[in-house]
Amino acid sequence: MIEHKPTTHQKTLELNFDPTWYGSLAEIGAGQEVGRWFFRVGAAAGTVAKTISAYDMQVSDAIYGKTDRYVSRARLEAMLEHEYELNVERLWESRGQQTRFFAFADTVAAQRFGTESNCHGWMGVRFQAEPLAPWSEIILHARLRDRDALMQHEALGVLGVNLISGAARLWQDPDALVQSLSDNLVAGRLEVDMIEFSGAAFGKTDNRVMSLKLVEHGLTQAAMFAPSGEALQPSEVLYKRRVLVQRGRFRPPTLVHADIQRRSIAALDASQASDSKPIVPLLEMSLQELRSVEASSVEDFLDRIEALGADEQRVLITNFETPGDVLTYLGECDTARIALTMNAIEFHALLAHGIPDAASNVSPTGTDDGLLELAHSLFGRNVQVFVYPAVDPSSAKRVEFQTLEWPSKLASFVSYLHESGRIVPLEGLPNADLRVHSTDVLELIRSGDPAWSNFVEPRVASAIRAAALFDLVE
Repeated sequence: MIEHKPTTHQKTLELNFDPTWYGSLAEIGAGQEVGRWFFRVGAAAGTVAKTISAYDMQVSDAIYGKTDRYVSRARLEAMLEHEYELNVERLWESRGQQTRFFAFADTVAAQRFGTESNCHGWMGVRFQAEPLAPWSEIILHARLRDRDALMQHEALGVLGVNLISGAARLWQDPDALVQSLSDNLVAGRLEVDMIEFSGAAFGKTDNRVMSLKLVEHGLTQAAMFAPSGEALQPSEVLYKRRVLVQRGRFRPPTLVHADIQRRSIAALDASQASDSKPIVPLLEMSLQELRSVEASSVEDFLDRIEALGADEQRVLITNFETPGDVLTYLGECDTARIALTMNAIEFHALLAHGIPDAASNVSPTGTDDGLLELAHSLFGRNVQVFVYPAVDPSSAKRVEFQTLEWPSKLASFVSYLHESGRIVPLEGLPNADLRVHSTDVLELIRSGDPAWSNFVEPRVASAIRAAALFDLVE
């Protein structure tokens, strides 16, 4: 059965005829595109107490306070607080008993004439789920992917209506609310890469799960959160920073994962001694990997995140298949430098995959064009790759970058990258530790074998014990 979602016109008109829903809309930077919908469909007096658009910076500062950045979370929160409090102050006596007050706000940097600017914006709604209830809030960050200003404005208007309608109608089901944000928007027009729920109505809502839902529902290719679970906007965290990314399963995170990160950070600093920019370590998990486990679930996801949070790790959830996709995304976040770390076996498989031997020329990745494409995806944008030792499960031998054998087409290419510092070999833990993978530790945890704690960081072990993560048996 085909589900027929309401149009933007229908959503807006339904809100205008809701006698309990009343508030204000404040928009800066891309016209009053959300407010325009409420006036376009008619009966706006039923919902709109006020619309405002403080474009001038001095006027904006006079209303909402001074700020260093006008398209920022801080400015959005100031707008929401100011407009919501005005609604309550002015309207509580006349209609507070029967009204769910709301304040919607957005602050946007849309396409400007003759420029190729980074088009993005912050958007949010503060509202009462029921009359007389304390306020709740949803804020999000969106990237506008249309290259035409008018189309960006139109997409922003639809997203705003979806957010307001979601707050009014779907606040009891945050997952459905997140999914509804893409209603009536063609895929690719915009990306919602951060969302956060707070306040009285969302006491049981886990923003880490909501970050996962953004990726699951195709609203973004990547979402990030802090060790505390706070949703983060990737570009704000990564802007002009050196980024070190480690892809993995982390089910659970092991001593090897921790050692890779420590040695990679030290090597990154050593190889870029003159660069004082902060290093941001990221642990990345792909949605494909999360779906691949035999017991894929929200609980399994949260167990991994709890363990990583105990080790003070930032986590990036993505829909990327290859390391090249991850590096391209990070480059778009205006990072200063990017470093990728992986073990020697993974690195060899990645680089040599599809490269033909001397007797074959059937694989397109073995052509000169293929090598150039590979070089661009992995080593462009000032990328370094740190290669960590591994133990080959078939031979039980230690494999390091220096012992890898390459097809003839790749040998000189790899040698050049190594000599130029784009590939950096790392030392590693003893073979006994390298032989133990996350899946082995998981089996020990679930079997009740206390030896599992020998293969994870102490803080991770404490978190696993405290919350019985990964179906711990003791």
